[in-house]
Amino acid sequence: MSEGMLKLRHIEQDILATGKVDGSKLERLRRELYSHDTIERPEADFLVELHKRVQHCTPAFEQFFYQAIKDHILAQGSIDAEATAWLRRMLFADGRIEDEERKLLHELKGEAKQVSREFEILFQESMKRPLEQHTSG
Repeated sequence: MSEGMLKLRHIEQDILATGKVDGSKLERLRRELYSHDTIERPEADFLVELHKRVQHCTPAFEQFFYQAIKDHILAQGSIDAEATAWLRRMLFADGRIEDEERKLLHELKGEAKQVSREFEILFQESMKRPLEQHTSG
């Protein structure tokens, strides 16, 4: 395990102990993930798993999470079939697509220099899915 991933695992332990990412924990996470300017696949995988495991996602963490994923996917400027397959696994891991995930896809499509046919298919499938139902209670 690389030194960077080891640091991320320590940050993860601190986050999971409290169940949320806020303040100094979010800043530590940001510094470590962006320590070499781009977020590589192992770090993106780590972030996706952390996002699933955090009990209370703060708005700041949600915003950071989707921006970091977008930065990772757009690092090369275009979205190829392999990146699309990774995105598909991430987005549909829970069997549904949420509003924030639709927004991410719109932003990716708008900001990418080029998208693969596979991404176009993913985009269309995601937009056809039923909207997430929000209930208060």
